[in-house]
Amino acid sequence: MPTRPKIFKWRQTEPALILCAVRWYLDIVSRCAMLRSYWRNAVWKPIIRRSGDGCSVTALELEQRLRRHLKPTNKAWRVDETYRRVKGRWCYLYRAIDSAGATIDFLLSALRDTNAAKRLFRNALSDRSHPQPRVINTDLAPIYGSAIADLKKERALRSRCHHRPVQYLNNIIEQDHRAIKRRVKAKQGFREFQAARRTIQGYEAMHIIRKGQVRWLSGSDVRRQNRFINELFEVAA
Repeated sequence: MPTRPKIFKWRQTEPALILCAVRWYLDIVSRCAMLRSYWRNAVWKPIIRRSGDGCSVTALELEQRLRRHLKPTNKAWRVDETYRRVKGRWCYLYRAIDSAGATIDFLLSALRDTNAAKRLFRNALSDRSHPQPRVINTDLAPIYGSAIADLKKERALRSRCHHRPVQYLNNIIEQDHRAIKRRVKAKQGFREFQAARRTIQGYEAMHIIRKGQVRWLSGSDVRRQNRFINELFEVAA
């Protein structure tokens, strides 16, 4: 009998079924209201009851394990934030993509301030798949200018990186926000900040896969994507 991966240890549900439920919940189910309702009530909730917090942990792990398989992004960054409600309170989802639309990084924050913007940039700069940017385009919010200036002083960001606060050049990231907003809207709200953070990481992971950012994996080959996710967790298809 094959060894059960450590992440699924003590879970009553089979790992392959947990992964299938996670994939559908984070991606396919969000596209159809009737299918989403059926999947949540007939499949997702029973799996949650049997596997404890295994599903939310799997969504978090998916994004983290995915990172080492991504293609390099380019050096022209687009950074913006959008608003999400968590337990009735507005929170801020910071997102960065490159000029070709590839996701660089994201951050859910309770505050809209310079420190949150710096955390986003630090996370992005620490990933080897993201080379140092040549230019960072943002809107006119002063938090980005302050964050970039501070990171240059700390030498985390190269001094020759150009900050370009031009609103219309961020249209590409405004369009990219929509895929995540649709999934968050389908979730019908979050009750707890950490649960929101883990779930959004799962949404972003599936969005990255669908955009074709994984090496040697087509963004339109759904079967191969499913096999790839199983391989990430060492689960037989």
